[in-house]
Parts: sequence; structure tokens; C-alpha cells
Amino acid sequence: MAYRPKPKQVWDNTDIASPILTKTEEWDHEALTEVMAYRPKPKQVWDNTDIASPWLNLMRNALNAQVWSFRHPDFLAVSATHGTAHLALYDQETWDKYKLADLAGPKFKSNTLIVEGKAASADPKNFEDPAGVFSPEDNAIPVLMRRGVVFTSCHNAIWEEAGGLIAKGVNPDKLSHEALAAELTNHLIPGVILTPGAVGTLPELQQAGFHYAK
Repeated sequence: MAYRPKPKQVWDNTDIASPILTKTEEWDHEALTEVMAYRPKPKQVWDNTDIASPWLNLMRNALNAQVWSFRHPDFLAVSATHGTAHLALYDQETWDKYKLADLAGPKFKSNTLIVEGKAASADPKNFEDPAGVFSPEDNAIPVLMRRGVVFTSCHNAIWEEAGGLIAKGVNPDKLSHEALAAELTNHLIPGVILTPGAVGTLPELQQAGFHYAK
């Protein structure tokens, strides 16, 4: 399965000019609605908060078991991403510019979670390969996206991250809070869906039939 809803690509500081989004055009409403309308079952939403936790590995394991053990090829996993895990959704340019490694903790000198390893080029027909494309050697966000995993971004996290960077003096362009939040949003990696807030979106996904996992 390769489930790929299409989020927006460009935001300005008038789109996300407040900590609470109130209009559907302020987030990726159409893409999020498409995810919530996904009909095949089962489907699962992960409450991911810690960048240093095995969150990508857990989603990969769940996907593998659902697809091959329980024979649910249309299984859909969604990451409701916030906390330090949210930092993994930014491109390396943003990590460098805003010194996000300082926020991510000692395990991360760069955003290694968006870097594909050699396993990504392994033969996908050999799904039992212990070092193959479906193995722990391939726990990368772009790889999981190609398998259909949906990663959602939290506007609340972006707003708070922007404020935190300004407070720390990590704001080389002297942007306003609104403009810095817009710049961070525009540097989410391709395919990430912007939501008004991860915690607030979780009940919407659960009401749509997604099973909660932490």
C-alpha cells in the first residue's frame, strides 16, 4: 500500500498568525479529512512524543504484522507527532539554521530519521530479509511514508517551538513569532500533514475508527 494524501506546500504568517487555528484553510484540512475518511480496517494512530524512543520501529513492526501476519494489506498507520518527536519532521536545513539538535538531545547531531540507509534499496520481494527494506535497518520516515504511513504535524508544537527559539535568541533573521512559525511550517518534510494540534486531533481520528497506540 502507498497511501499519500496531499498536504499544502506554502504558508505565510497570516495563515498561522495565532496559537489556536480556527479556520480549516489554516491547516491541511483536505488531506486530514481524507485520512479520517479512510475506510479499510483496521487502522491505528500513534501518539508519538519522544524523538529518542523507538517510535519508528514500533510503527514499522505494527505495519509488518498487520500486512503479513494478519493479512491486512490496506492497514493504515498514522503518527500524531508532537513533543521532541516533532523535530524529526523538519528538513536538515532547518535543523542547521535553528540548531534543533540542541533541542533533540544528545542522540541527535542531525536529523538522522529522515536519512534512508542501504536497506531502502534492498529487494522488497524478500520481506523476511533481516537487513532488508522491511527490517529495523530501514526505520526512516521517508521509507515509512512510501509504505503508506501518514505523519501529521502539530501546529501547537510549531508555535511553541518558534517561541522557544525566539526566547533562546536562535532567530538569525529576526523574524516575528508568526513569521518564524510560518517558516518552520514551510520546512516540514514533503508529505507531512499539518493539523491544528496533535492532541486535539487524536479524538477526531479515534472517532473515525483509528485505534490509539502510545
